[in-house]
Amino acid sequence: MAALQTIRSKGPLLVATIGLGLFAFIAGDAWKVIAPHQTQNVGEVNGESITAQDYQDMVEEYSEAVKFSQGLSSLTEDQTDAVKDQVWNAYINNKLIEKQAKKLGIVVTDDEVQDIINTGTYPLLSSTPFQNSATGQFDKDMLNMFLVNYSQLNSQTDASTRQYYQQIYDYWKFIEKNIRQNRLAEKYQALISKSLLSNPVEAQAVYDSRINESDLLMAAIPYSSVDDADVTVTDADIQAAYNEKKEQYRQLVETRNLRYIDVQVVASEEDRQALQEEMMEYTEQLGGEVEDYTQFIRSTDSDVAYVDLFYSTNALPSDVVSRLDSVAINEAYGPYYNASDNTLNSFKKLAVSAEPDSIQFRQIQVTAATKARVTELADSIFTALKGGANFEELAQKYGQTGESTWITSANYEGAQIDGDNLKYIQSIVSLPKNQLTNLELNQANIILEVTDRKAVTPKYKVAVVKRPIEFSKETYTQAYNDFSQFVATNNTLEKMVANAEDAGYRLYTANDVYNYEHNIGGIRGTRDALKWAFNAKGGDVSGLYECGDSDHMMMVGVSGIIRSGYRPLALVSDDIRQEVLRDKKAEKIIADMKASGATNIDQVKNMANAVNDSVKHVTFAAPAYITALRSTEPIVSAFAAAAQQGQVSEPLKGNSAVLLLQPYATDKINDTFDATVEQTGKVNTNANLVSQQYLNDLYQKAKVKDNRYLYF
Repeated sequence: MAALQTIRSKGPLLVATIGLGLFAFIAGDAWKVIAPHQTQNVGEVNGESITAQDYQDMVEEYSEAVKFSQGLSSLTEDQTDAVKDQVWNAYINNKLIEKQAKKLGIVVTDDEVQDIINTGTYPLLSSTPFQNSATGQFDKDMLNMFLVNYSQLNSQTDASTRQYYQQIYDYWKFIEKNIRQNRLAEKYQALISKSLLSNPVEAQAVYDSRINESDLLMAAIPYSSVDDADVTVTDADIQAAYNEKKEQYRQLVETRNLRYIDVQVVASEEDRQALQEEMMEYTEQLGGEVEDYTQFIRSTDSDVAYVDLFYSTNALPSDVVSRLDSVAINEAYGPYYNASDNTLNSFKKLAVSAEPDSIQFRQIQVTAATKARVTELADSIFTALKGGANFEELAQKYGQTGESTWITSANYEGAQIDGDNLKYIQSIVSLPKNQLTNLELNQANIILEVTDRKAVTPKYKVAVVKRPIEFSKETYTQAYNDFSQFVATNNTLEKMVANAEDAGYRLYTANDVYNYEHNIGGIRGTRDALKWAFNAKGGDVSGLYECGDSDHMMMVGVSGIIRSGYRPLALVSDDIRQEVLRDKKAEKIIADMKASGATNIDQVKNMANAVNDSVKHVTFAAPAYITALRSTEPIVSAFAAAAQQGQVSEPLKGNSAVLLLQPYATDKINDTFDATVEQTGKVNTNANLVSQQYLNDLYQKAKVKDNRYLYF
């Protein structure tokens, strides 16, 4: 009955904003956050700590906003993890900007926020419930009306109304806070952007780089033509390259390199056979007379509940749909195996009917202090409507709009609905067009009228028994005992790595793992293992962790600890070696060119392994893509911008080859020079680059600490 109560009218505002969105029958457990922590700090920014309790409060606030805006009753584990990260990132960014804004005297006043609300065009306002149904735009009058109504709530207001008004109010305060924070960030970013200037000289250069085109002849010797063994890369070469590019290898936070074993427990052959026998029994029962299919399907522990409604094929399992046409009415089919979801399945096709996919209806909900009074009022309203009374006028008399609204199959198919909710939907989908019914429910009556029915399509009643092939308790116990023995006898990283394969376990590697990650190897429930890893020493191995959806076990070893600062040479030497190897090959190719006297395009074309191409429409504004080399070569664009027609380049070291270039034609794109446009474009380009960089610079100076992994 609670689902139905939320549909009733709560005045013009809620009717306009909620509509059928509150017609939600999908129930779920509310997300429960871990027990509050009162004193622990989960992090620090600019020397300011944030407690676990404060962080948890922000996560709860954001979670409630997400659930409200998306019409969810709860969040999945992945959604919750995403919320945690979004809250943390927003908190850090806000703190970084607040500090700078305070220094500069930048503020967002209450009047400024109110002006944003009055104007009504700020993007965040479009996500509020206060949208004018006629214009689709934010309506400040609807907001103000809501705030007045909210302020007038008292103990006499029914609990469901108070609760829903509170949800809307909390969501609005969340939006209002975010408007203030976003506006402060926009003002700070605008200050930075406006400090970036351009001038007519730069404008002309930008214009020229875009419109001046060159066509070039190219001959090149790819680096791939030189065998690695033909060049020598020494440790000194790698060290020198590391020193030269050391800033590229700076990391802001500490990470871990991990080796781990993940054991996924699967059903044994005995488990499969036991389920097969069970499913054969269910199939036989389905084929006979079943008094109550809802109860029967529930008793089988099927993953697909039975609801006594006609469903479209979109709401039925695809493996069932693919077999429906080959099954007669009242015939049971199965059991069969479905590989896509690893299930054994049986089903019975009960009925087929042509039903509308979309139904328009209107209603008047009748409530009163006693059941007798409800019946009396409902009969009176129903009689009046049957006698020709105006539906909307009568609805307004009882504080409701009486407006028609649409319900589609997607609103109820696949939901676990029963009782009054089921009775309510059955009435809507079964009523003929333009007919009324007085629907009696436990705590109210609803006068329903269907005003339109559209998109008639074949629908089915199908009782489905879908059972995953799962491991038994005995199978899990055996796997646990075997892995426990391995963990106990391989208590060093060296032993773990050496013996995993022989013991039948697969060894995985996870490098550069951050403490703010939510799992190891994408496996759920590994937070404790991750927490252990960041408290362990290099070379340590963990005990056994039970994880996943109670179907995984894990053992973790710490193979490396990478401290914040410059990454050790040993960890980046392979990448550096490839760069040095490329440079050495380039030197060898250039030396070979000189030794052979190849100084023009034709001479290089005649060298072994050479490739050649004609590269057209090259501008300085964009790096040239060389089809013959299958790579982008910025050096081509740079040379084309500076060279004279017919001028042959020196051997040029590119990304994938040593190139010889010769421009043979030039042209200009037909475009008109406008210094103002070019300067504005350059300023905007610079502003975009800076906007991506300034927060990173502030972050590095803020000495951010993220210890959330210890508590969340």
